[in-house]
Amino acid sequence: MNELSLTVKDVLAREPFKHAKVIAGSNGLDRQVRWSHVLEVSEFSSLVNGGEIILTTGIHLQLDSATQLKYIKQLIELDVACLCIEIGYYVSEIQPEIISLANAQQFPIVVFEKAVKFVDISQDLHTVIINRHYEMLSKLDTLSRRFNELSLMPNGILKILHQLHSLFNQTVLFISDEAKSYYYPVESTSWKNNIKEFLSEKTTQKLEQDIYTIDDQPFALFPINGLGQSLGYLCLHLPQAIADEFVFLILDRASLAIAQILLRNRTIQERNQYNEDEFVRNLLYGRPVDLEDIQAYLPTKSPNTLYRVFVIQLDTNETSIDENSWEEIRLQQSMTIRSIFKRHSFFPTISVTRNEITIIASFIASGEQVKDINRFTQVAKQLTSMDDDNLFNEREYKFGISLVHHNHSQIKEGYTEAKRVIELKQQFLFESDFYEDLGIYRLLLLLNEQGYLENYVEDYLQDLIDYDKKNDSDLFETLRIYLECGGSKKETADRLFIVRQTLYHRLEKIQSIMGENFMSPLNRIALEVAIMAKQVLM
Repeated sequence: MNELSLTVKDVLAREPFKHAKVIAGSNGLDRQVRWSHVLEVSEFSSLVNGGEIILTTGIHLQLDSATQLKYIKQLIELDVACLCIEIGYYVSEIQPEIISLANAQQFPIVVFEKAVKFVDISQDLHTVIINRHYEMLSKLDTLSRRFNELSLMPNGILKILHQLHSLFNQTVLFISDEAKSYYYPVESTSWKNNIKEFLSEKTTQKLEQDIYTIDDQPFALFPINGLGQSLGYLCLHLPQAIADEFVFLILDRASLAIAQILLRNRTIQERNQYNEDEFVRNLLYGRPVDLEDIQAYLPTKSPNTLYRVFVIQLDTNETSIDENSWEEIRLQQSMTIRSIFKRHSFFPTISVTRNEITIIASFIASGEQVKDINRFTQVAKQLTSMDDDNLFNEREYKFGISLVHHNHSQIKEGYTEAKRVIELKQQFLFESDFYEDLGIYRLLLLLNEQGYLENYVEDYLQDLIDYDKKNDSDLFETLRIYLECGGSKKETADRLFIVRQTLYHRLEKIQSIMGENFMSPLNRIALEVAIMAKQVLM
C-alpha cells in the first residue's frame, strides 16, 4: 500500500542481512520497521517504542525456558518489528518453544549464522529510514497541494476520493450525517449504508482516527472536523487490519481539503441565515410571511407534517463580544444545532440571537409517534453534551419545548408555550423541558397573563402570609409541606425537622386563621392551586 514504508521483508533484502535466516514468524514479514535498536539488557520496556528491529547477541536467551518465553512475549507486546539474534558465543540454537510462540504470533525471528557488526546494520537501516522519511514528507507536500487544487474544482470531494483510490487502489468513501455521501469506485456504494449504520451506533462517542471492523472488513476511519463539530468521516477500506502512519497522514491531508469544501459550502448556506432568521421571527411573532419563504424554509406540507418550537434561552450575563466574534459564534451555533437536529431526522429552521436560539423543528410522524418526545429528549441531551465544547460560550442555558402543532400558523402559539416552560424554570425548580408536562401550571400562567392570579392568591393565602410577616413564623411553609405530604403528619414533621407536637401546634394555628374546614376536599384543592400560583407570581 505504501512504497515508502520499510518492512521486515525489505530489511532482509539488504546487504548486511545476506547471511541472515528467518527461523520463525515468516508470516509477519510485512511488519513495518521504524528504527533499529541494540538490546542487551533484561529490563527494556521503557527503551522500546514499537516498530524496532531488535539486534542482540542473545545474552538473555541462554537462561531457562520460562525466562526466554517471557522475554519474547514482552517484545511482542511492545509491538517490536522483529528480533535478530547472533548465533555464537551466547546462543547456539533457538528453543522449539520460542519458535512455536513466534510462529503463532507471526513475530519474525532472524538469526545471523555468521558474525556481523551491529553498527553497520544500524547505520544502513537508519540511512534508509531517514531517506524514506524525507521522501514521505516530500510526497505528502505534493499530495497536499494536489488535494487543495482538487478542493477548488467542481465536485471536488469526489475528485479527492478518486485521487485516494489511485494511491491505495482501495474503496474510499466520505460519509456525513447531512451532506451527500461520496464514494469511489461506483460499486463501493454498497458499503455506504453499512458504514452509516456503524456510525449511527456510535453517536454517543467521538470516534478517533483508527481502524474499525465493519461487517468483518477493516476500514481506516478518519474524522473530519470544522468549527468545533464533526463534519463526517473519510473511510478507506484496507486489505488487512493494519495501516502504517503514512496512510493516516495522507488521510489527514485529504480530510483537510474536504473540510475546506464543506466549510465553504456551509458558510454560503449560513450566509442565508439572515433571511431565514427574519422568516422565523415573523412566524414567532405572528407577522405575515410570503408563500415563497414558506416553501424555501419549511418542508413541503403533508397531513403528517408536524411542528414543535424548541427554544434555548441563554443568560444575559454576556461578556463583551465584538461584532466579528459574534458572527463567528453565531455561525458555529447555527451549523452545530442544525446538524444535531438533522441527525435526528428533523427539518430545522433556525433563528440565532445573542440571548436566544429558536428552532422550528418540523418532522413527519403519525399515530403514537406524533409527540415524538424521545427524539426531542435525545436532541436536548446531545446539545447538553456538546456544551462541553463551549457551544453556548460557557453561558448558562435553559430549554423549552412547545406542544406539537399541525400548522405553521400555530408557531406563534408554540413559541409562547416554549417560553412559558423557560419562565417556570427561572422561577423555581422545574425539570422537564416539555410544555405538556406543566400540568396545572399551563392554566396558572394563562390566568397570570390575564391578571386574575394575584387576586386568587390573596383570597386563599393572604391572611396566612400576613400572619407570618407579623409574627415571623413559618405557617405558610408548614401548610405547603403538609399538603405536599398528603396530610401525613409524621412525614411533614420529618421534612420540616420539627417534633410532631410543634407541628400539631402550627396546624391548630393554621386552622384558626383559615377555618376548621381548610382541609376539606374542595378547599384543599383550592389551597394547593393557590400555593402553586404564588410560585408563579414570585
